Amino acid sequence: MKIVKFISSDPLQKQFGHALRNNVNAYFESRGISTRGNSALYLKTIAMMSIYIVPFLIILFAPVGKGSALLLAILMGIGEAGIGMSVMHDAAHGVYSGKKWVNTLFASSMYMLGGSTFNWKIQHNILHHRFTNIFELDQDIGTRSVLRLCSHAPINKYQRYQNIYAFFLYGLFTLSKLVTEFAQLRQYNKSGITKEQRHEPNIETIKLVVSKALYLFIIIGLPILLTSFVWWQVLLGFAAIHVTAGIIMGTIFQMAHVVEGTGQPLPDSNNIIKNEWMVQQLQTTSDFARNNLFLNWYVGGLNFQIEHHLFPNISHIHYRSIAPIVEKTAQEYGFVYNLKPTFWDALISHVKRLKTLGRLEA
Repeated sequence: MKIVKFISSDPLQKQFGHALRNNVNAYFESRGISTRGNSALYLKTIAMMSIYIVPFLIILFAPVGKGSALLLAILMGIGEAGIGMSVMHDAAHGVYSGKKWVNTLFASSMYMLGGSTFNWKIQHNILHHRFTNIFELDQDIGTRSVLRLCSHAPINKYQRYQNIYAFFLYGLFTLSKLVTEFAQLRQYNKSGITKEQRHEPNIETIKLVVSKALYLFIIIGLPILLTSFVWWQVLLGFAAIHVTAGIIMGTIFQMAHVVEGTGQPLPDSNNIIKNEWMVQQLQTTSDFARNNLFLNWYVGGLNFQIEHHLFPNISHIHYRSIAPIVEKTAQEYGFVYNLKPTFWDALISHVKRLKTLGRLEA
């Protein structure tokens, strides 16, 4: 794996990082609370799991019509996105609970969605968090055949319309994972990342194949076997689940990093980014809609992306409380805190950024 170092000659950057850690730690110490999840997170888990599982059970065992089944499939997609953002995400970071086995259990909820927990941890926890918005290292903004999410990526003329068609492609986000994760794991195995994480490549490959097969049998096979729906109707419902979840998650993820004001730095010839790591995280992320209580609950704090990247060892349940501390500390040290006040502000900013990235001059 390419080694990139974050080094700054500006003493203010080191002082900012030190002060911010102290201020946030003081918040938890003064209240005597854990940085891990709490009862609010556990109740949310029950809600998200129910939104996903209960409609599926109704489809399997209740006499529902085609229209009702399609609506239930869409509801499952909403639940799938909720599990991914609010449950699996915290658990994969090891902050859902103070107990390792609990984190492992709920991180495995990724398999319920057709994905790989192991692949996610490498792509997200390691590559995305360590190399946020760095071209060719952060796979979240990597070169795409249709979308251009980074100003350093090659450009095609048709991408000038990507601000229009991007959201249709986001709908393929989780569906594509069903297939592309095989190539992704092969890349991790070949590059040595798998062994670096103390995992055996052959075992991870077998786990990926078995988990995908089991998922497809449950989500597609059982409805074909147990209901009166024909195969193409089941596939339509399956697509509805994933398109719904994909649009939600794809949009939320990109609104935190591909918006106006977020940087996309490149390391110099010595593989050095001339920022301290915490300043780098501050400059490549954005918060949005901090006062939208429903959004905060549903998206698992992904609208508090600044706090999440600065403190991935803290559960999202606490982000709304520590966000003012982070913002105030950043302002005190003269750093920009990129906040979009509402969901619509962030969405519009994302569309504008897509439009800019789709132009040859970007």
